[in-house]
Amino acid sequence: MQGGFSGDWSTALLAALALALAVLPNEIPVVLALFLALGALRLARIGVLARRPAAVESLGSATVLAVDKTGTLTENRMAVAQLLTWPTGERWRRGEALAEPWHGVLELAVLASRHDPVDAMELAIQRLADQELGHSEHLHPDWPLAREYPLQSDLLVYSQLWHDGAGQPHLAAKGAPEAIVQLCHLEPGASEALLAAAAELAGQGFRVLAVARGLDGAPLHPQLNGSGMGPQAGSPPANVHDYLFEPAGLIALADPLRSEVPAAIARAHGAGVRVVMITGDGPQTARAIADQAGLPPGPVLSGVDLEALSPRELAGQVAQVSVFARVLPQQKLQLVQALQAAGEVVAMGGDGVNDAPALKAADIGVAMGKRGTAVARESADLVLLQDDFSSLVEALALGRRIEANLHRALGYTLAIHLPIAAISLLPLLVPGQPLLLLPLHIALLHLVIDPACTVVFEALPASRGLMKQPPRPPEAPLFGAATWRRALLQGGVFALLALILACWPGLETVERRSLVFALLLLGGGVLVWLNGEPRHRLTQLGGAIGLGLGLGLWLLLQVIPGLPSLLQLMPLGHQATAVLLLVVLVMALLAVASERQTLWRSSEA
Repeated sequence: MQGGFSGDWSTALLAALALALAVLPNEIPVVLALFLALGALRLARIGVLARRPAAVESLGSATVLAVDKTGTLTENRMAVAQLLTWPTGERWRRGEALAEPWHGVLELAVLASRHDPVDAMELAIQRLADQELGHSEHLHPDWPLAREYPLQSDLLVYSQLWHDGAGQPHLAAKGAPEAIVQLCHLEPGASEALLAAAAELAGQGFRVLAVARGLDGAPLHPQLNGSGMGPQAGSPPANVHDYLFEPAGLIALADPLRSEVPAAIARAHGAGVRVVMITGDGPQTARAIADQAGLPPGPVLSGVDLEALSPRELAGQVAQVSVFARVLPQQKLQLVQALQAAGEVVAMGGDGVNDAPALKAADIGVAMGKRGTAVARESADLVLLQDDFSSLVEALALGRRIEANLHRALGYTLAIHLPIAAISLLPLLVPGQPLLLLPLHIALLHLVIDPACTVVFEALPASRGLMKQPPRPPEAPLFGAATWRRALLQGGVFALLALILACWPGLETVERRSLVFALLLLGGGVLVWLNGEPRHRLTQLGGAIGLGLGLGLWLLLQVIPGLPSLLQLMPLGHQATAVLLLVVLVMALLAVASERQTLWRSSEA
């Protein structure tokens, strides 16, 4: 078949179709889909469910991991570690006998908890009460609840009003120490003493709650009710601040840090990824846990600070701060937006209904599988099935591996298409040159290209230094400069050798076509080896598989009668086979030498 301006429309149509198949790398959509799908499968094996496959590739660009403390960095096995009576300051520690002085503190904590608790702190309080007060008069399961006063954004206290068997009111409250101080309207000296005791416990890494009791009869503030009578004279007031309270003690709860967290945080930092801890605990507790986990030293921003800062000021602060304390769920969205305004790519963790907006706004939303709500899981891109931070860091490493292997596969695809495109263009650019590659030949070559891309490259392990490199910029193109450079270098060498064989003197068209087709079949295996980790066993196996597929197709053409003529090919003689093997060897040597030269120049730069 002759190209150029011969007027042969059937040949021109075949040439155009062959060129279209050669120039358009139709493997790319297949590679992208399969890499993301197989990446989601690999994530599932380490306990991370990918609800949106695109998040698998996005993990490679994450620069900030913003996570809750409780249950993610800690084991979520809350237990009461210490009790402190107030104002007497008597201290009980876990493992000691719980004597009468601390019964009242624990009794009030139970009365200030929900009857059927689900919160980890309330469950810990309930467990200790069942264990120590189960057969005493300090538990009151038969008292009716008269009024519940939930947490407020400006008063982090939970209070409940009960009636005893005689109808007398009993009021109990628990919450942040500074909020209890506010609720009790303490004098400055008493406030400082109570907060200092709470800070001493928080400095040990404990989550600290203060407990307060309503005065006998649950009286109201005199200025609000001239008689000062309690709620038995009428319906309970709507505001818990209307009651008179006094502090009763402090409760220190311990939630052990997961043993694997410090190593996981160090690994994330080594990869250039910041870890940001968000908690509802006080600043001292948050800082102590952050130090144990290995987060960098620095200031702690509280929820009150977040409200006081403008968006621009907050964006400047979040670039320097790694610990956020006393943060309300609705403030997580504010943090995500501030981090993004500072140029970060944010992977945000959350578990509650109120976390859903932050999970949606984050570049990668991460929900907790065990304790997370259905709303949080539906809003997230990834779900941690074990609520384990180390699995999130492992997912980050896997995302980088998938991204790196995807670039290998794309580089291979571009490189293998260059010689095919060059041979297809030859009859169109050089008059008198025959059409060597028919559409059927290119389709057969794809039987080698597609499996090599999707199976061999996807299975390659991560290179040793992958988690020592900074994250990929989110604006980086899918085909970066390095991918283009590598593909053009390898494909250019391959195309040059293919053109030499295509123009080899003294051969018939069918002989040249057979020689070029065999080179493309075998050379694909060489490219698999070059684009992988050359010294890795799997890459060597992949290259052998690529060569084996090409060699298998070539041998079929050699031994099956009638097949070569059907494909307009012919078996190669001894001389042609020797030339083919020599060219494949030269191709491998030239590509390796050029690759090493490129690496040397880039290292020098």
